[in-house]
Amino acid sequence: MLNWDDFHAEEKPKAKTATTPTVAPQTTAQNAATPSPTVANVQPVATTAALDRAQAAIAALNVAALTPAAVARIQVDDKRMINCRADLNQLVPFKYDWAWQKYLDSCANHWMPQEVNMTKDISLWKSQEGLTDDERLIVMRSLGYFSTADSLVANNIVLAVYRLITNPECRQYLIRQAAEEAIHTHSYQYCIQSLGMNEGEVFNMYHEVPSVAAKAAWSLSHTHSLSDPTFQTGTPETDRELLRNLIGFYAVTEGIFFYCGFTQILSMGRRNKMTGVAEQFQYILRDESMHLNFGIDVINQIKIENSHLWSKEFQQEVIQMILEGTQLEINYARDTMPRGVLGMNAAMMEEYLQFICNRRLTQLGLPEQFVGAKNPFPWMSEIMDLRKEKNFFETRVTEYQTGGALAW
Repeated sequence: MLNWDDFHAEEKPKAKTATTPTVAPQTTAQNAATPSPTVANVQPVATTAALDRAQAAIAALNVAALTPAAVARIQVDDKRMINCRADLNQLVPFKYDWAWQKYLDSCANHWMPQEVNMTKDISLWKSQEGLTDDERLIVMRSLGYFSTADSLVANNIVLAVYRLITNPECRQYLIRQAAEEAIHTHSYQYCIQSLGMNEGEVFNMYHEVPSVAAKAAWSLSHTHSLSDPTFQTGTPETDRELLRNLIGFYAVTEGIFFYCGFTQILSMGRRNKMTGVAEQFQYILRDESMHLNFGIDVINQIKIENSHLWSKEFQQEVIQMILEGTQLEINYARDTMPRGVLGMNAAMMEEYLQFICNRRLTQLGLPEQFVGAKNPFPWMSEIMDLRKEKNFFETRVTEYQTGGALAW
């Protein structure tokens, strides 16, 4: 039977016999001057002084002083969403189980852009009769806005929000969200590259196209103070500034600014056009829906723990912010749909965005501003809510879950 020695027989040194004398190698002058780096002649490099300094540094840590009396174990009531003084490195015990569950759900929903087949999209995009000019405008504008929008959101999370949210289970989700935003930006780049678009034109739309630039500028206006590394919460003014940022990015940027473009692209997919781009947008919409729900929960929890921040004046300011975001998205809809296209028009999109605006306000405990606004696109809710709607043997199920999380 084969064993390890059979595979390495050629590497084993041959045993010396009496008939095979050992010949000592001759030492040249060069070899004598430069001995080989064997174990025997390697000299220690650490000096006594360096070792003494290392011991002194270890002693300075004073670990022995960290007794249970000096460092009490964290209790659930010690945790807070902002301005918490408890140890942020201790994940448990959980105070906000919903945050941890959202982290687990996000991990189960991992996907990558390359998994989506873009062959039909490339053929359709290159065909002169494949899409109308209005449909091409929608694809270009959507990729132009979203290719930088998710980067804006990721930068806000990494450079501002993560540092100022003082709850470890929420931070765990924020790290996951930042990774998902990177995947979304990758997805848009993958679509742009696959279709052979002018990358300079598409990626610079947030500077060059007014309806796109206005949305990006509005989002950026809510990060200036928080992106300052010296910014700290702890006063009513700075705590409100953080709350203002969270509402701007979760309730408006991700909760309103994304909806016109998503509706347009998903409507295109329902008509069997640009199905690869539409499938990627569908995965992204599922992620963004969870981001939005997480952000709303964080905002409402901050309100509960810091009721003094939610003054009547601040509530009016929040209503104004959401109305501004809604109007910016309506302007974007008018720019991208100068005529009716894909079974929709700018007037229908305006009502849909008013309906979305009402949803965001009620989620924050604020009164609706557009009484009677209806959802003219009920299929959008179906796309977000439906568990599985694709042929398993043709494409990946939209309930995208990793193998370890699948329930058969």
